[in-house]
This record gives sequence, structure tokens and C-alpha cells, in this order.
Amino acid sequence: MAVQKNKISMKNISKTFTTRTGDVSVLKDVSINVFENEFLVILGPGQCGKTVLMNILAGLEQPTGGEVVFADGTPKMGDLGIVFQKYYIYPWKNVMQNVELSQEVKGVDKKTRRESAQKYIDLVGLSGFEKSIPRELSGGMKQRVGIARAYATESDIMIMDEPFGALDAQTRYQMQEEILKIWEKKKRTVIFVTSNLEEAIYLGDRIILLGGSPTSVKAEYIPDMPRPRNYTSKEFLDLRNEIADNTDLAL
Repeated sequence: MAVQKNKISMKNISKTFTTRTGDVSVLKDVSINVFENEFLVILGPGQCGKTVLMNILAGLEQPTGGEVVFADGTPKMGDLGIVFQKYYIYPWKNVMQNVELSQEVKGVDKKTRRESAQKYIDLVGLSGFEKSIPRELSGGMKQRVGIARAYATESDIMIMDEPFGALDAQTRYQMQEEILKIWEKKKRTVIFVTSNLEEAIYLGDRIILLGGSPTSVKAEYIPDMPRPRNYTSKEFLDLRNEIADNTDLAL
């Protein structure tokens, strides 16, 4: 088996918030290694601190304890590709303008950034919608805009925080298939957060299960199944039951 190159190390991450009623510990000694070009899934029940952990990873929050170490040095703010659950796209900008935004902020000239944005618009299947504004798009299409914009940062690290959580079931399945196709074409390191157990097994090279209060790492699972995975196969269902039996709450 080939040796996997470590891309990110989250070392003993802890986070405590101070409230009017006292301190609330959300994360405790969370240690996770992320390997280069892998599709890592962080799985846990709602409100367990997954988003807090991703915010720390992205540099949007500081941990109370521990540290995040990037193998290639800490990225500058705005240099990570991040996709959120909600559609954080500007309603007054069209698809092209939203996707090229990260390059525009960096001062990249219009011709270069438009060529780059077009490449990722094509990649996520939005060719022909470059001039459409968000209110003219479906939920799945809006999320594709977010994914294209994240890829357009040209970062080799993608953080996806429950990006399909607001989608209906059919669109969610379609987007799961699409994100794998994109990942296979443009191999980057993906950290994908979800509270959906089936989604985790369908997508992940590895699954890190979070649980407890405060939250810590409970277990690691490696789905030994070729892609595309079958939701109803014995291997899929056996792994689903194994993980479900180890969770704090139903996923």
C-alpha cells in the first residue's frame, strides 16, 4: 500500500465558548490527519461542533487549545476553497461574477479570471448560465455556483460544510454524484462535513466519526467498496449498521 502524504494535521483541538451562564466546552482534544488528495468525511450528529471545527480549520475561529498545521504552510485568508451549507452567493451578481470573485479580490486581470471562472463553470455543469442571477437558479444550481467559486480559488484544499443539507433528496443524490465526478477530474484534498450517514459512506475515502460531549473523535472507518457505491449492497448496509451502532444519536 502506498504511503499517504499528510496534508493537514489537526492536533488536540479544543474549543470553549464563554456565555452568560458559564463556559461551554464544544470540542475536546480533536486530532485528525488529512491526507493529500483524499476525500475525507467528518460525520457527526447536528450541533456537535462540526462547523466550529471547520471554522477553526479555515482560520475563521481560533481554538482554545491545540493547533492546525498545514504541510505546505498556513494558507492566507481567502486562499482556501470553502463551500457552506447556505448559499453564500451574492444575489446581485450573475454566475460568472460570483465564480470569479476570489480572483477579482486578488487583483487578477479580467481576462485571466474570466477564463479561470469559465473553466469551473463548465466543470460543474453550468455552461450557458453565466449571465443568470441567483433568483433564476434552482437550489442545486446555486450550490454548484458555490462549488465552482470554491474551486476557482485554485486552492488544493476544499472544505465543504454540509453543502447539500438544504437540498431535497433527489437533488442531494445528484449533487453527491456530481461532486465525486468533479473530485475525480480535479484531484484535491476534500474535507466534507455531513450529519447524513449514507452520504458519508457514499462519498468518503475515510470517515471520521465525532461524538461525545464535548465532542471528540470516536472512530475512523474506511469504506472498502469501489465507486460508484451501491446504497443497497450488503457491504454498504453492513458498514451503515456498524457506524450507526456507534453513534450518540440517530444519523
